[in-house]
Amino acid sequence: MPHFLVAESETADEREARHRHAGKSSGETYAATLAQLRPDAEITIVAPADDDADQFGADDLRAFDAVFVTGSPLHVYDDTPEVRRQLRFMRSVFASGTPSFGSCAGLQLAVAAAGGIVRKMPERIEAGVARRITPTEAGRNHPLLAGRPDSWDAPAIHGDEVESLPENATLLASNAVTTIQAAEIRHDGGVFWGVQYHPELAPGEIAVALRRQASDLIEAGLADTTDDVEMRAAQLDTLHDDPDRRSIHWSLGIDAQFAQESNRRIELSNFLNHLVEPNAGPRSDQDPAPADLCPA
Repeated sequence: MPHFLVAESETADEREARHRHAGKSSGETYAATLAQLRPDAEITIVAPADDDADQFGADDLRAFDAVFVTGSPLHVYDDTPEVRRQLRFMRSVFASGTPSFGSCAGLQLAVAAAGGIVRKMPERIEAGVARRITPTEAGRNHPLLAGRPDSWDAPAIHGDEVESLPENATLLASNAVTTIQAAEIRHDGGVFWGVQYHPELAPGEIAVALRRQASDLIEAGLADTTDDVEMRAAQLDTLHDDPDRRSIHWSLGIDAQFAQESNRRIELSNFLNHLVEPNAGPRSDQDPAPADLCPA
């Protein structure tokens, strides 16, 4: 039975706010998604940002088959105690050799922990649908993106982005808004696969996020009024309940890559299939690094 560790990148206040609006924290959403993909898995949720959080060293993390790092409103370029604790945790993940995966802030934390740079997006935020994500030459042959077409859309909401990747990282996908949409990072004996978008989220959860950040969307020029935001959120709610409705596909400008749950989760499924299950079971210092399972 695989044992997964889900690391919340939200603070306690942010988890409580998401609970009020969405009914789940980001970690609980990740856990629910993983439980659907691997019903036999044991899943533990931790919150490394909290000041009373348990400290996980590399030896502790080797007891897990994979680590998943969630999204959040965290700004990893802020020098706060919460960010420092998150970065310390992520460095321990790399040192453990345990395969890891992250989305949105999860990708940004891995980048910063390995020496890359994260910034506030200079022009606008990306919200609702990340459009026309395209693999790089390396991405076309990388198992993280196996099954993706030449271009696809994905759920997204973020105002920060990766400015530059660390050493020993590979850019796997980009779009016109955010250059680094998917990447592999190898650092200190570990391997991380991450995306800027949200393969773990359902359309209804993106709708909740749009409503919560309506003022930010208006300020960024993505919407003129709160009614505009509500219209887009309502469309996503409808898609959540009726993923095959063609009129909503047309209204949102999406296809099955976004509408169908299994397609939205391709990167998570590929991570489990390629990095986790071939290497299942606790690792020791003598075990081969999981990075050997994927191409350079």
